[in-house]
Amino acid sequence: MPPIQLSDTDEAILAILEEGRNAPLNIANRLDFTRQYVQQRLRRLEEHGHVQNIGSGVYELTDDPRDN
Repeated sequence: MPPIQLSDTDEAILAILEEGRNAPLNIANRLDFTRQYVQQRLRRLEEHGHVQNIGSGVYELTDDPRDN
């Protein structure tokens, strides 16, 4: 899979997850997006191995692509 090209939203989501685990609704509220949109971005980040759903819809940062 080619490297992910991060959008501004992806960058903002990663910054929030850098602070600690979080749920899509909380992230959406902080960024003023819909939960569905944030969930879509999280799924894409998860497909690339950068975040992980640890259960109950809570995500954590596993491999920060901004470091590359």
